[in-house]
Amino acid sequence: MFDPFIAPSGTLLGLLQRGRGDGTLHALAAPRPEALAALNHCVLSDPRHDWQVENRSLYYARLYLDLDGGTEEIARHLWDPEDHLDTDDSRTGLALAVLGHLASYGRDDALVLLRRYAATGANWAWALDELALRDDDAGLRSLAEPVLARFPATEDGAAGLAAAVRDSFEPRPWRLWADDPRETVGARVRAASERGSFDRWQRQMRPGGPRPGWSVQAVFDWAQEGLDRGNALHVPAARCLSAVAGTEDRPVIVEAARGGPEGARCASLHYLAEAQDPAVLDLVELAVAGPSRTVAVAAVAAFERMCGEEAVGRARRWAHRPDALGASAAGVLACRGAAQDAPLVLAALREAVRGEGPDTPGLWTLVDGAGRLGIVCAAPVLRHVYRETSSSHLRGRAARALAATDPSFASGFAVECLWDCEETTRELAAHHAETGDIRVAERLRRLAADPAEEAEVQTAVRSRIGPDAPAV
Repeated sequence: MFDPFIAPSGTLLGLLQRGRGDGTLHALAAPRPEALAALNHCVLSDPRHDWQVENRSLYYARLYLDLDGGTEEIARHLWDPEDHLDTDDSRTGLALAVLGHLASYGRDDALVLLRRYAATGANWAWALDELALRDDDAGLRSLAEPVLARFPATEDGAAGLAAAVRDSFEPRPWRLWADDPRETVGARVRAASERGSFDRWQRQMRPGGPRPGWSVQAVFDWAQEGLDRGNALHVPAARCLSAVAGTEDRPVIVEAARGGPEGARCASLHYLAEAQDPAVLDLVELAVAGPSRTVAVAAVAAFERMCGEEAVGRARRWAHRPDALGASAAGVLACRGAAQDAPLVLAALREAVRGEGPDTPGLWTLVDGAGRLGIVCAAPVLRHVYRETSSSHLRGRAARALAATDPSFASGFAVECLWDCEETTRELAAHHAETGDIRVAERLRRLAADPAEEAEVQTAVRSRIGPDAPAV
């Protein structure tokens, strides 16, 4: 999947793509056709950089309800001919999740679309999982035959069915179908379930990788074999070293970390970092200066796993470096530094935004650090990250940091955050939003009554509007 195009943050489309609370507020104030066009664009062209962890479906479903939007555009997207050419979950997953939420709000048109797509669509398993949470038994039973028809009565078909049963997120439909008295339904599903359990047992009985009695050299060889196959095993190999290495093996491990083969060197660096070995900091610096990018990346990752005072002290020396180790050192100070480290963290935060923009992965730790250390003068750059990042998770972290650094947060961004796409951000806003704003009081009441809202958010809301809370 290609990175999506994200519109500027000042536009309605850009706000909705980011999942910002202001997106909902602007959409409700915009002409309805314009708002629905922007909403459909977001649902049909998933704007998330990481669709597996960022939330948008409930956010968009609520806006469909507020705008009284239909599902015709979603239907056209689901049954586009491309559905059977591009079968990646990311093409239809967001649309199906939105339909699931709409169905939970009582939208029968969404329920009908999910049933139809589960019977005929390429991403049927996702639709079935949505229905497992919302449909009644009769609706699910009606899907047994069209779903099972996807798996022919052959060896390959039986294997595919077993994998589908084994890997399903929601087992409810399969359990219903297993009780079906028809031989072509109940018997097939029961057999597939048994086969899936047997396949899982076989994999557990034939584990790959280390065995009891392995030597340090055997672990090194295993790490190198994985690297040769393109599978980095540095961290699990370091755990294996912890199990098999004794004090007499330290010289061998230190030597491997200094100049061994790449697999052994990476595993040794991680092992020594986990053990807080005093030699590892010099070895990390040596590895970063070496010619192997693989070893340099592993060395930086190993350093980031260290939590002792020696690592923090070395981070203060390295934070000025203009390379990956310098950025990592700033991250260590953000996580584990003291108040004296605030200038270094602030400088790294500003440089990261200036040099790489508001979506660079290194910002996550630095933003958290600005909040943890209470760096008040970081508020302007945190506000910039909040407005511009396309990552709803990073925006939530920026909001949390602003709550600790920006006195205007409660009457500013916290109000908007009550409509945010991420439940953790809504929870934060429920604790902080200034209730003098009439929109806040109404929104808190609506969140408290919404059955689709997360329990943590509703708990935070009720702490503000409960019988023992100040009047809202």
